[in-house]
Amino acid sequence: MIKDAKDRNKVVSLATFKPTIVHDFIIQKDTNDWDTQKKEALSQMNLFEKKNQNFQIVRKLPYKFSYKFEDDSGKISKLMIEDWETGALYWKMLIKYKNEKIASEKVKEKYFDDFAKTKDLLFFLGTTKLNQFRAPNPFIIIGTFHPKKEEKNLFE
Repeated sequence: MIKDAKDRNKVVSLATFKPTIVHDFIIQKDTNDWDTQKKEALSQMNLFEKKNQNFQIVRKLPYKFSYKFEDDSGKISKLMIEDWETGALYWKMLIKYKNEKIASEKVKEKYFDDFAKTKDLLFFLGTTKLNQFRAPNPFIIIGTFHPKKEEKNLFE
């Protein structure tokens, strides 16, 4: 998949991936605000060629969230998750508990203790223009799919 993402003739930029084992959900403290360069780049974005006077830059999450997982060949990887639902859950928990550490732990409870341990977890992966051809692994997790695990009936 990574090889195909770096092949300029194929350029795979979206994929679904089912980890064999999810080892951890990692929480890393990050800055509370966008750096000046990023803020300027975001404010200059021109979606659909229309100027929007009400455009506001989304609040930056003060944490980075990542999954540490293993694939079917036994390779262990760590990928950051940048799903907007992860951020929305963090902000909801921060409002509820009024504590960053508790809010981030509640995100881990949902994404690791629930999704990874009790559901059939799949990742939606995507690449970024910046890292498509230069990063060792250009993929990030852009979403999750977590249906209930199917219980197999041994007598069927």
